[in-house]
Amino acid sequence: MKRIFLLFSLALLFSVSVFGQTKPPSETAMDRFLRYVKIDTQSAEEAGKYPSTEKQLVLARMLESELRAVGVQNVRISKEGIVYGFVPGNLPDNEKVPTIGFIAHMDTSPAVSGENVNAIIHKNYQGGDIVLPNDKTQVITVERNPALTGLIGDDIITADGTTLLGSDDKAGIAAILTMLDILNKNPKLKHGNISIAFTPDEEVGGPMDLFDIEGWGAKYAYTVDGGEIGEISDETWTAKTATITFRGMSTHPGYAKGILVNSSFAAADFLTRFNDPKVPRPETTEGRVGFVHPYNSTLDIETSVVRVLLRHFDMSGVDEQEKMIRSMLDETKKKFPNVGAEMEVRLGYLNMKEELKKHPQLVEYAQEASRRAGVTPKMKPIRGGTDGSRLTARGLPTPNLFTGGHNFHGKLEWNSRRGLEKSTEMLVNLVQIWAEKGSK
Repeated sequence: MKRIFLLFSLALLFSVSVFGQTKPPSETAMDRFLRYVKIDTQSAEEAGKYPSTEKQLVLARMLESELRAVGVQNVRISKEGIVYGFVPGNLPDNEKVPTIGFIAHMDTSPAVSGENVNAIIHKNYQGGDIVLPNDKTQVITVERNPALTGLIGDDIITADGTTLLGSDDKAGIAAILTMLDILNKNPKLKHGNISIAFTPDEEVGGPMDLFDIEGWGAKYAYTVDGGEIGEISDETWTAKTATITFRGMSTHPGYAKGILVNSSFAAADFLTRFNDPKVPRPETTEGRVGFVHPYNSTLDIETSVVRVLLRHFDMSGVDEQEKMIRSMLDETKKKFPNVGAEMEVRLGYLNMKEELKKHPQLVEYAQEASRRAGVTPKMKPIRGGTDGSRLTARGLPTPNLFTGGHNFHGKLEWNSRRGLEKSTEMLVNLVQIWAEKGSK
């Protein structure tokens, strides 16, 4: 019965709406997604340019063509690699409804390879753990993925165990493009003006400071970059990144006595201080508890570098984390007085909660769009950040919407047919709700 109900509910999207019969899209969200994940779009830190990797432009150019094919106007790729587009509304007076933007990012995380992604479809899932076929040590367990229990009869999509999947955020791209395809084929579905953007380098702090908000034209926006079905987020971390550089002295090891100073020992000592149980780390925290996370290091005799993420929902919490890291570094300095050490801290993004409180209709309309799709909305803070964090800080209020994805940035990443289709259905509903209720 669950399988029959699932198929019936999905069919509603493409058969019936409040405006009457609808034509199906030329390609389903799932089929689009399966095409996109085959393109390696891994971004790179410290590249010093946008996009950080040229391969992201392969997907950008493909999306440029596909946007035009579904009727999007003014499609262009900026020098930073951002794909922009615009869809005119079909209302008697589009000026009475604010232009709404939708954003998804093209890149995948540098943490795990995105090359040669081999997507596996586990059809008609009947429960139990999912063992990934090309590395059987990679197991998606029900214990750690309880959302699987609500997807009996669905088709679960994973990688093969050797790469990430790329649901973050090619699922968002697939949902947006499928939504645009549906609107293009069904002009009776009423909507105002819509702005579209696909961005590079979100995973490495992309070019949001260069995003053309004014030229893009949206008054409000949504990132489609979330997780579990129904998840809506109006809150993210406040984020800083600390870069600690240790400086030693290199010389020929055969004649090094009294001269050589190996900076890697100081860096190693500093890293061991994170093993203190009092230090909050990602693997020991959840919910609203922040963390510090040494995520990257290079060790060498003369120069060693450690990079640490600082994450908390409040700026005061991030400031306290910075003080803690500096205190840990001071202890290392005392132990290795011959090693120079310096720490640079950079602000990444701010929690968007305070600004979004001023525009409650963004979340209210998203919740209603989810309910119309037969999905119970769930407000959940993001233990991470989105392009919307920085856009909100720049004056473009941008909460985040679900894509159905799970376990981002790792080999256990997964999504489902239902996740992709419900995300799409929610977006189709959302633009109609703005047409019905939206006002300046």
